[in-house]
Amino acid sequence: MLALVAGRGDLPARVAAATGETFIVCGYEGVEVSGLTVDLTFRLETLGSFLIALGERGVTDVCLAGAIERPQIDPAKLDAETKPLVPLFMQALQAGDDGALRVVMELFEKTGFTVRGAHEIAPDLLAKGGVYGAHWPDAQMRKNATVGAAHLLELSPLDVGQACIVGDGKVLAMEDARGTDDLIARTGPKTHGANAILFKGPKQGQTLKIDMPAIGPETFEGAHRAGLAGVVIDAEDVLVLHAARCTELADKYGIVFWARTGE
Repeated sequence: MLALVAGRGDLPARVAAATGETFIVCGYEGVEVSGLTVDLTFRLETLGSFLIALGERGVTDVCLAGAIERPQIDPAKLDAETKPLVPLFMQALQAGDDGALRVVMELFEKTGFTVRGAHEIAPDLLAKGGVYGAHWPDAQMRKNATVGAAHLLELSPLDVGQACIVGDGKVLAMEDARGTDDLIARTGPKTHGANAILFKGPKQGQTLKIDMPAIGPETFEGAHRAGLAGVVIDAEDVLVLHAARCTELADKYGIVFWARTGE
């Protein structure tokens, strides 16, 4: 049986729709799960009990899908089964985003569960190489994409963001813990006249099983408001939610939607 540990956004429901297996939905306390009924709720301080409950329900595989902000530990809420895990929690919370996710994945695996990526259950969500829609990248946009890809690669050891805004061959802004939508919103004024793009892809060595980059219709709505000329992603390394709608919006707003591959 599969346990779908669901966060915010459309990804959990898309994964649930793609699996032909029996599954249960698990939600983090205080996080709204869209389009699914939550069977089990947990929080960091009760993770030990949660893992036991999964085993008792016959769960063998776990998929983490959707966004969850990094929680804070409330010592008063720790249960007996979770107290031994506190050193691991502290290690995770002090690590970067990818480091923290690696600790979480290892914890599930050490407990005997197989961790599966959303893209393994729903491979149709992976970006296919090529241009979606009617608008194609020109030479400047291709240069901007090359600059963006190199920038993400260079910053990979720092474990920061998965996206950047690039215009006129220069990186204008980098994603931080606030996410891609915030990046687009706060850099809008800087992009006018720069023929700028959003470039998004994984960091080198990123834990894709539980943290694969994703875009969706809101990405294109934001790109339009910010005056971006294109949304460029790494083919096969980024999830595209509602691809048909994304393509429709890209065409409507005159935005290039390109899944870059082989470069």
